[in-house]
Amino acid sequence: MKNPRRTWWFLAAGAFIAAAWGVSDPARAEVSVNINLGPPPIVVAEPPEVVVIPQSQVYYVPDPTIDVFFYGGYWWSPRGDRWYRARAYNGPWGVIERHRVPRSVVYMPRDYRTRYERERRVPYGHWKKEHSRWDRENRKAHKRWEKDREQEWKRSQKEHRKDDRHGDRHDDRGGDHGKRGR
Repeated sequence: MKNPRRTWWFLAAGAFIAAAWGVSDPARAEVSVNINLGPPPIVVAEPPEVVVIPQSQVYYVPDPTIDVFFYGGYWWSPRGDRWYRARAYNGPWGVIERHRVPRSVVYMPRDYRTRYERERRVPYGHWKKEHSRWDRENRKAHKRWEKDREQEWKRSQKEHRKDDRHGDRHDDRGGDHGKRGR
């Protein structure tokens, strides 16, 4: 070491460069890290029109891009294997355990959009004023509707299990939809 000051300066400069390069790599890695916590968030930008399902207390939003139901004071939406719930149509939406989703919502028929496409569509403002009264009036009919949907859903599940055993799984929505049937 002929010139300790010069050697120290080179070491310091090298350490600075190494530190700067070392710090920038993890920062770059952090920025590029992608953590997928599930499907994109549920966005209902404006008050939705709802479809009144006869003899029931379940309503659905007719937007074909997303499944959104209203029942029991909450908005419900299945996304993949998860269920989401919100007090307001525009959120905030939170993940909810599958066993906490009401049977009336779980047992919605797979073809609910085509089955109820001719039913009354109600603008959100009118629905908000009237749905409590409609729910009270439909209380008895709803219990029967729910029981019928449950039996239908269970028959459908048996058929899917039978098809699975024979390798004939044809699902027009793609994939295995688990307990929900969606």
